[in-house]
Amino acid sequence: MIWVVRRFVVAPVVILVTALLWVLLPLWLIGAAALSPLLPGRWRALRLLWVVIVYLTCETLLLAVMLGLWISSGFGWRLRRPYFEGIHYDLAQGLTWVVFREAKRVLRLTIETDGPTPDAHPGRPILVCCRHAGPGDSFTLIYALMHWYAREPRVVLKDTIAWDPAIDVLLRRIPARFISPNPGRGEDLESQIAALATGLDANDAFVIFPEGGNFTPARRERAIARLRRLGMERMAQRAEAMTNVLAPRPGGLLAALDAAPDADVVLVAHTGLDHVLTVGDVWRELPMDKRIVMRWWQVPRAEIPDSREERIDWLFGWWERIDVWIAENRSGDLPPTGSRR
Repeated sequence: MIWVVRRFVVAPVVILVTALLWVLLPLWLIGAAALSPLLPGRWRALRLLWVVIVYLTCETLLLAVMLGLWISSGFGWRLRRPYFEGIHYDLAQGLTWVVFREAKRVLRLTIETDGPTPDAHPGRPILVCCRHAGPGDSFTLIYALMHWYAREPRVVLKDTIAWDPAIDVLLRRIPARFISPNPGRGEDLESQIAALATGLDANDAFVIFPEGGNFTPARRERAIARLRRLGMERMAQRAEAMTNVLAPRPGGLLAALDAAPDADVVLVAHTGLDHVLTVGDVWRELPMDKRIVMRWWQVPRAEIPDSREERIDWLFGWWERIDVWIAENRSGDLPPTGSRR
């Protein structure tokens, strides 16, 4: 089974690579320093090496701590109890804090927020719908929700992210779901999402990425073709008019809206790293020295339509608005409009 490979092959490999990085650290530093003058950018190889070391070290320590928690919980017997769930949320918060701050410092990133934020209306659960583009957008969003707004996220993520062993173990011990954007026959993903969105309390944030994957031109074309195959010509035409986002897949959000009738909706867009889509793009951009702008819109529950068709139209309307916002803010050279974090 795939989970056996992730737990008993990938996880030990990560631990072994981390150990080798630290044992041979002087050699890695000398090699990276020697390469840096030959590469464009300032100390590119050293910067990337440090980010990799920090992340893999956090991964290894997290796996060790979670193994200890599994043993202390009676070999998994009490892991789902609130006490252990709270500890795992603290671990997630600590991981995002360390990795985010180091990546932000080493890569020279500035992150700004614009518009009303999830702390604008405290005391209500929220459903967070985020645009998906570029590396680290989900990581940045979770960091913002946990550290800036004191929310406990329940996240719907692509199943490929489960190949990260620490993320795989951690998110299976707190409310989260790994799903495939193209499920097979008999997979009732909407029921899984509804179950995850049920019982949200005042400091919870249910997080979903309606596009189902990072934006690329090829995925955009496939999303439009999919709408046409389903006989949704009008939605396909609207998707063709959006050039910066993928057509949203509404099923998951609609299931969450039904499961959390008291929750407001928060929509999030961001720009600044739109063109950084692959590992090669990340390498070419180091050090990035970029400004990332996160735009938040909060929609009160009373403004959300009731019927399924109206909600789909409402979601497409918001994605059209996000598409326009991205086009207007993509340059990254705009004057600050939000609060700098």
